[in-house]
Amino acid sequence: MNQLVETVRSSVQTWECDQMGHMNVQFYIAREQQGIAALASALGLRPRAQGDGRAGLLPHEQHIRFHRELRPGAPYVMHGGVIEARREGLVLFQEMRHTLTGATAATFVTSAEWSDLEYRTGLQVPSVALDRAPGLTVPLPAHAAPRGLDLAPPRPAPTLEEADRLGLLTTLRGLVTEDLCDSLGFMRTQNYMGRLSDSIPNLLAQVMGKSRDADDAGGAALEYRFVYHKPARADDILVVRSGMKSVGTKTYVWCHWMFDADTGECFAAAEAVAVSMDLVARKARDIPPATRAALETLVVPGISL
Repeated sequence: MNQLVETVRSSVQTWECDQMGHMNVQFYIAREQQGIAALASALGLRPRAQGDGRAGLLPHEQHIRFHRELRPGAPYVMHGGVIEARREGLVLFQEMRHTLTGATAATFVTSAEWSDLEYRTGLQVPSVALDRAPGLTVPLPAHAAPRGLDLAPPRPAPTLEEADRLGLLTTLRGLVTEDLCDSLGFMRTQNYMGRLSDSIPNLLAQVMGKSRDADDAGGAALEYRFVYHKPARADDILVVRSGMKSVGTKTYVWCHWMFDADTGECFAAAEAVAVSMDLVARKARDIPPATRAALETLVVPGISL
């Protein structure tokens, strides 16, 4: 078995943390994207190696598991490798661990396409990457496999009209500003997760009648799956529509569809396993039976990615 290569080494900054007191999910994705750049380098795919900067690895699907929270000041290191390499694209793996304890904080599996960065169209993976991939190939660890989500092939991209028909809640609406975008004007990958993170307080207020600025309970994401359909660009109006997929004793699964408010087209879709969290004990809370029964009435039949 090949060894994972180091892709990122850093620490958690206070400004990366949210009201839960731990690093916000969008910054896990930001570090994961930095790690993809390191893997691209190992595969000979960085702009200097290719002779131009017009192509790069872009995520098509992602599966993320959050194993342990990282709090301000925590040092961490990420390692990665290649699960699969084909002309059509690469499946990449990365694992984030606490530097001191070695405990796994998060795992990432990303299906990435070699793409034209200006037009966002897929290209064939260069031969140099396919030649180097065997030296970086690693199996998917059991602890990175899906636990609360089904990774069946995604459905066709949903539409805003379908979200209206299903009665999905509006949980975020806002302009895609330039600071959320890369140099070509496309929204950065981490900011899809960032917009969903921003939507959750509105979701909880509408569904559970709770506000995170007036409660000792919080929440945490345990697992996410993203499917990217159409890149969001600067000055697009992004709207998030959300619905409950299932409810368990401790966890619930939300489905989020992210749309272009002008065209009704889907930018991305995501499913998330979430848990209520005691912010003092730093532990998951059971969902009270009465609350669970109320949430079960909100499940949207057939909603999926």
